[in-house]
Amino acid sequence: MTPLFRGSAVALVTPFDNGRVDTAAIERLVEMQLAGGTAAIVACGTTGEPTTMNAEEREQTVRTVVKAVAGRVPVIAGTGTNCTQNVIDTAKRYEDLGCAAQLVVTPYYNKTSPEGLYRHFMAVADGTRLPIIIYNVPTRTSMDIGPDVLERLAGDERFVGVKESSYNIPFVMEKIRRVGDKIAFFSGNDDTVIPMMALGAQGVISVVSNLLPKTVADMAKGWLAGEHDAALQTQLRLMPLICALFAEVSPIPCKAGMEMMGLCGGELRLPLVPIAECNRAKLRDALVALGVQV
Repeated sequence: MTPLFRGSAVALVTPFDNGRVDTAAIERLVEMQLAGGTAAIVACGTTGEPTTMNAEEREQTVRTVVKAVAGRVPVIAGTGTNCTQNVIDTAKRYEDLGCAAQLVVTPYYNKTSPEGLYRHFMAVADGTRLPIIIYNVPTRTSMDIGPDVLERLAGDERFVGVKESSYNIPFVMEKIRRVGDKIAFFSGNDDTVIPMMALGAQGVISVVSNLLPKTVADMAKGWLAGEHDAALQTQLRLMPLICALFAEVSPIPCKAGMEMMGLCGGELRLPLVPIAECNRAKLRDALVALGVQV
């Protein structure tokens, strides 16, 4: 098994400017990520607010990221939704853009059975050409893909990764025990990067990297290089910032922090609204404590 990437990938925000996708800001953010050592970029993942964008805007965003990256690292396009055919239709729009893979979340709201999960992912694999990273995020979907389903999928080379965001560590350990030699795991939570890598994960798909790409990249690379103590200390040092970034629904605090740092505007789309002032203050304090100028 050769992972698509090792280290830190960023779940990139989508900057907006007066209601439109800010492509110039995307290009600047991509350059910052690559300069910081980010190993892959996810466009239109959950952090990129794809559910508030139409199909043309999502394609514009993915095109912009791919063009800006220019082949330097893999680009992973978020395609997942709770309608299997919509996932396939979305992925088909991206197949010839230069993406390395697609990120497909487990279906939400119209939750399905283990057999339904298996059929959903197989239908996407059969209906599209882009390799698939399975996204398991029970806190958002109320679905937790289990080891039995993963075992059925992991032998298929079209499935190249699992973004694992479950906090049920024993359940995650069982998944890794059974299929970790067949499919790459990546932490989907910034607060469990080192615990997940200790279990064999190849890295992280990170929100924090939007603000501190080099710090997150160095932490993940450090662990992979055997610098375990230093990587753990970085994880612990980042915890106050991580807590602040998830004090409200992501990416609300993330965009607020990026605006404070002058990286991009903090504009959101409904139903997301600006961060509460009390949480803005905590976020600012957390950034200042890490030596960030805001």
